[in-house]
Amino acid sequence: MGGLLILLGAVIAGVILFISAPWDDNINEPTVTVVASEVTEDEVELGTPGVFPTQILFGQSAALSGPASGLGVNMRIGIEAAFYEANQNGGVNGRQFALISMDDAYEPGIAITNTSTLIEEQQVFALIGAVGTPTSRSAAPIANEAGIPYLTPFTGADFLRDVSRLRTVVNLRASYFQETEEMVERLTTDLGVRRIALMYQDDSFGRAGLRGVIAALDRRDMDLVSTGVYPRNTTAVKTALLDVWEGRPEAVILIGAYEPIANMISWAKRTGMESIYMTLSFSGGLALAQELGSFGKGVYVTQVVPFPRDRSHPVVSAYLEALSVYDPSAQPDFVSLEGYLAGRLAIEAVRNCGEQVDHDCFFTGIQESDEIDIDGFRLSFGPDDNQGSDAVFLSVIGSDGQFHSVNSLEDEVP
Repeated sequence: MGGLLILLGAVIAGVILFISAPWDDNINEPTVTVVASEVTEDEVELGTPGVFPTQILFGQSAALSGPASGLGVNMRIGIEAAFYEANQNGGVNGRQFALISMDDAYEPGIAITNTSTLIEEQQVFALIGAVGTPTSRSAAPIANEAGIPYLTPFTGADFLRDVSRLRTVVNLRASYFQETEEMVERLTTDLGVRRIALMYQDDSFGRAGLRGVIAALDRRDMDLVSTGVYPRNTTAVKTALLDVWEGRPEAVILIGAYEPIANMISWAKRTGMESIYMTLSFSGGLALAQELGSFGKGVYVTQVVPFPRDRSHPVVSAYLEALSVYDPSAQPDFVSLEGYLAGRLAIEAVRNCGEQVDHDCFFTGIQESDEIDIDGFRLSFGPDDNQGSDAVFLSVIGSDGQFHSVNSLEDEVP
């Protein structure tokens, strides 16, 4: 399945190592297994951490276990598919792309430890594909202090878009403010909804969504009719749901990981709590649809990448080809497509450096490009703009359990 991608490249006694599950009781200690052969003695760093004559090393701390594991695993698969595709074509200027992934279980404390390990011990060139707002809030400042790129985190949190404070962060996706604005716009314009409630995760991610929803409602002179709050990394959401239902909402916006969101919607529908349920991209990939099962029909999700089965989009066609070669058993998904785009962006930034790869040319290639075109998915950055895409798409889960594109909430649910 392309496991050779997950490499520690030339860092321990001339062997290449693979970091894999399962994890023991101390989640900071990955199981390490030798899977590949000797590295030549001249495979040494070339002045910039993680840059070797035949390899460039990236690191990832993400949720590979726990209620958000589907996000971390699929981000990793997408990044690996992009790296594998590049490596099969000779890499860039003779260098292969390698990735070390470590599990943080969506816990900020573990993310801090992993980030320090990847930067200080493994000496990665850049961090890529983190999952979540609370983990990124803890990890991004560490990368920033070290001058290490913090690429394409799977979160739309507004603090990651503050270039004055976090100069090494590069965001691929639209922000949560943009996603929540799209939700409220569709509810109010398409259906004339006025009674909107919110259930959110009690951490920095949930509060980012809360701020976005309140801002969108304020622009329309509206208020939330009720709210429900639940702790991170739990699926116990009934109390929060009951709090939400006190407001008798016409629509409920949900901000959280996919497992608790699915539990909430399933329980609500089983008990006759009929409403319009909407969530955002962090919750809404293949894992959410699978968790919901038959209760998924009519659940709306904003997305920040194109539909992962739409071959009419050139980047989706490229992604599907790369995914099928890297792991034929993998199911196309919004999350792994975002990971693939993240990997492609990293590859293009390295390509812009030419033979001499360092952090300066890497950032310059991103910030000073008028446009980075990844097979038709266009990204635009600038010295004061570290977010490449503003695109937000609307999707709904149909009776077949699959996501479908919709332009309006008035469209018939398949």
